Amino acid sequence: MDVPSDSDGPEYDVDFRDRPERYGIGRGEEGVFKVEPYKGELLPLWSYKDEEAARESAEAIYEQYEHYREEGDFPGMDMARKYLQMGYTRAMRYAKYPGGRKYRENGSEREPQQWADEDKRAAALGFEAYWERVREDDAYQQAKARHRDRHE
Repeated sequence: MDVPSDSDGPEYDVDFRDRPERYGIGRGEEGVFKVEPYKGELLPLWSYKDEEAARESAEAIYEQYEHYREEGDFPGMDMARKYLQMGYTRAMRYAKYPGGRKYRENGSEREPQQWADEDKRAAALGFEAYWERVREDDAYQQAKARHRDRHE
């Protein structure tokens, strides 16, 4: 199968809604800034500025997830999952590291603090709840298995 890799440039030249067979699930948050049309639909909803913004963002992304699920659009479902995961990981980085800086200028990793930013921790936990809902959703699990069986 001809699945684009992250080294294919800033954007893939594929509409994954029209060509779902080209969508590779990948690991973690892979492709969140490249896979269209989902990036264009989800990125404007994504924010972890503070707890309230994160809550609104997670709810909006989850609503998109439900829309993709109703449409049987697995790439959309998976991309919504990735944006929820990314909301959690980015907010948690700021929660543990002052200014979100995990590495020093020399490249060595800083020691995480418990908790450098309580508001970002609350934001992360809001994303985590929705991310978990998606991961545990039977419809998501079944669609993921079908996608793998058909396309990977």
